[in-house]
Amino acid sequence: QVQLVESGGGLVQAGGSLRLSCAASGRGVSNYVLGWFRQAPGKEREFVIAKEWTTFRSVYSDSVEGRVTISRDIASNTVYLHMSSLNLEDTAVYSCAAGRRLSTVPRDYDYWGQGTQVTVSS
Repeated sequence: QVQLVESGGGLVQAGGSLRLSCAASGRGVSNYVLGWFRQAPGKEREFVIAKEWTTFRSVYSDSVEGRVTISRDIASNTVYLHMSSLNLEDTAVYSCAAGRRLSTVPRDYDYWGQGTQVTVSS
């Protein structure tokens, strides 16, 4: 069982940046792909970015290309989502997810955090 707890959301001005955290714990969590998804009101869940920590391969959505990175603190097993040049369309609930393979598809992820709200204001 893997537990994921996100933090760091809030209100951000357009053009600004943010860093979200995902504290990961549980057996074998270091072997999982960890990624981020988001869901805006009335929209389907959307993939943002994910990384395979054994090969360091990563994949990200075209909608955030050039504006997002993912990093990890091994000691604390915390994964971070860094986003810059935020715009109103980035407003969503951001969720951390853990899966067995690098994928952009939500159903390929076995564990999910509760999500953290990010609101971008003009």
